[in-house]
Amino acid sequence: MELNIKNMVCGRCIKVVQNVLSELHLPASHVSLGKIHVVDNADQQKIDLLRVRLEEEGFELLDDQKVKLVEQIKNLIIQLVHYSNLEDWNLNLSAYLTDELHRDYNYLSHLFSTIEITTIEQFFILQKIEKVKEWLVYNQFTLSEMAYKLGYSSVAHLSSQFKKITGFTPSDFKQLKDHHRKPLDQV
Repeated sequence: MELNIKNMVCGRCIKVVQNVLSELHLPASHVSLGKIHVVDNADQQKIDLLRVRLEEEGFELLDDQKVKLVEQIKNLIIQLVHYSNLEDWNLNLSAYLTDELHRDYNYLSHLFSTIEITTIEQFFILQKIEKVKEWLVYNQFTLSEMAYKLGYSSVAHLSSQFKKITGFTPSDFKQLKDHHRKPLDQV
């Protein structure tokens, strides 16, 4: 049985969900961002208990198919931006999502915009800006390296988009004491 979970955005989230499953004696064959594959069909009482425990940990068990699909889109984008190498990426976002989800991009885009009140492209940009914030805070890369790693055409394009979203230039942001970073599930 496959279950979809909202707000899973990192490896620690996977570990928390695995711990909840273990605590409830629900064996899972696979746990990934936004999904768990429970080995045997659990009765409704165990699913209800799982729902409560997941909510206590800040997650949400999803029932609606459209909401599940939107959550899959978000998880694919988060995975792409935060855990992949965009510099080696040779697809555009629409082709990537169409290939991964086997759905028409116009449908995915309309559904996402309806449920999230933002576009897929804007969500993608916001995730990239959060990644830049992280790198700036930890002084990991130069702006040129960041632009390359995130697939920007130039440092100027990255800087312009960063300022438009945050209100700060990357160098001004770096000087702030409070860096206004957001958890990935709140972007």
